[in-house]
Amino acid sequence: MTAREAAAEKARLLRALHQPGNPVVMFNVWDAVSARIVEEAGASALATSSAAIAWLEGFADGQHISRARMLEGVRRVAQAVELPVTADLEAAYGVTIEDAVATAQGAIEAGAVGLNFEDAGEAGELLDLERQCERIRAMVEVGQRCNVPLVINARTDVFLESIGPDDEWRLQEAVKRGNAFLEAGAACVFVAGVTDEPTIAALVKDILGPINILANASAPSVARLAQLGVARVSVGGASIAHALAHLRTAASQVLRDGRFDFAADRIPHAELNALFAADK
Repeated sequence: MTAREAAAEKARLLRALHQPGNPVVMFNVWDAVSARIVEEAGASALATSSAAIAWLEGFADGQHISRARMLEGVRRVAQAVELPVTADLEAAYGVTIEDAVATAQGAIEAGAVGLNFEDAGEAGELLDLERQCERIRAMVEVGQRCNVPLVINARTDVFLESIGPDDEWRLQEAVKRGNAFLEAGAACVFVAGVTDEPTIAALVKDILGPINILANASAPSVARLAQLGVARVSVGGASIAHALAHLRTAASQVLRDGRFDFAADRIPHAELNALFAADK
């Protein structure tokens, strides 16, 4: 099997994992070792976090990192694992159709078989709906040309950016955009910034395709999200932020108190080394 044939198979698997009522759960990763750990924990697929890779490279989240550097981070993840990888690629690092094409092409070349794709610009305003659909169609065509059926998780930031007068308007706009994205060829609609059950249920009812929810501490459990009909759950940058919170606590303990209690709560050196054994 060629590399492109293997990628195509992974893309089909990733698409098939998006089942309303039986969601694929993405614990977002940012480098080779985080990817291996989450793979070993039993993930069905892996998703990168754009915020995590940006912070790792010394940039703030929000398209301050270049496309090339973000894709290099995606490549490190994809090369480390056997699972399908979907990449968080923000808003494609530019607003043109050419930017969308370059981002989709770069994702496939980096080893990803899916990608997140936002609809808010740097000013926090929603991009024109028809132009965004044109960009989705262009990404789909890139996948077709590469013989890799790219799984596009089309994100709307209408709730996350609190755009519009109220939540009723936001719900209507999210539904309108979500259905347009699906018609343009997206495989899933990602409505970030929503965790309350009535809104999730309304989105599932009115958007005619799989729904992705960004979970936080106030989100319903995976079991409850499944009951609501969600098809994909992700945690975004919360995964690395959780790890860094523990790093800060440990560093403070050592530097302030001179204690090394933190070292008792760790993955053993040999176990981490084994993640990169020669037969992997």
